Amino acid sequence: MNSARHRTATVDGYEIFYREAGHADAPVIVLLHGYPTSSFMFRELIPLLADDYHVIAPDHLGFGHSDAPLVGEFTYTFDALTELTSGLLDQLGLDRYALYVQDYGAPIGWRLALQHPERISALVTQNGNGYEDGFVESFWTDVWAYGANPGPDTEPAVRAALGVDAIRWQYLHGVPDPSLVSPDTWEHDFALVSREGNDEVQLALFRDYQNNRPLYPLLHEFLRTSEVPVLAVWGRNDEIFGPAGARAFARDAKDAEVHLINGGHFLLESHLDVVAGYLRGFLGRVLG
Repeated sequence: MNSARHRTATVDGYEIFYREAGHADAPVIVLLHGYPTSSFMFRELIPLLADDYHVIAPDHLGFGHSDAPLVGEFTYTFDALTELTSGLLDQLGLDRYALYVQDYGAPIGWRLALQHPERISALVTQNGNGYEDGFVESFWTDVWAYGANPGPDTEPAVRAALGVDAIRWQYLHGVPDPSLVSPDTWEHDFALVSREGNDEVQLALFRDYQNNRPLYPLLHEFLRTSEVPVLAVWGRNDEIFGPAGARAFARDAKDAEVHLINGGHFLLESHLDVVAGYLRGFLGRVLG
């Protein structure tokens, strides 16, 4: 049962693509991807989990193989992407699950947890930020400026993030041996971001990212009161979300397990076995 199935579901009129593997009656883990990728980032992790877990990995609207309506047809915000993800999980009948979040997957996962705390069996963050500590200033200064005042003075700096060089950088920065990272990763992502109109989709989400920050105190309260098990496994050389963002989870999550790995933002591309080992050990302990 460890081979992934590639499926779609219609949620609020949109086709949402997702990868599914494992036994239907096994504990569930939902994998939520970041920018600029899709569930493709989990293609090699899924088989390593599927023997023991029911794995669901959706593509957010506007990403991967999910529908990608233009900005005039859909208002892209992290609230809206969360509602679609929640609708998919409801449609699949999933009322208890662990969350694995990375990059954009984090603010979506935090919203899911805050909306339905009773559903969350565990949280795994792999370079998925939940604290102000995690923002690397040199990367985020331009994003904050664009969110605060979108226009011709601030847009060029963030639009550059849509280019192939910037996407390649996301995959290679902080990786001790860049030859481990397949060029298929950034070429795949660049092709999808380059679809007609998708640039405006991504810019809309850049503008909205500032609205994730007010969630952080609510997340921290959830971690303290729920005592949900937390694993932070993080590329310590990430120049987008720095290692202080991983360590910060230990402030609020009871007995948080934190591992800093000698890698970058997309840790699965260079350290798949290391991440999978920590993840399987953690899930085995907290989910049984």
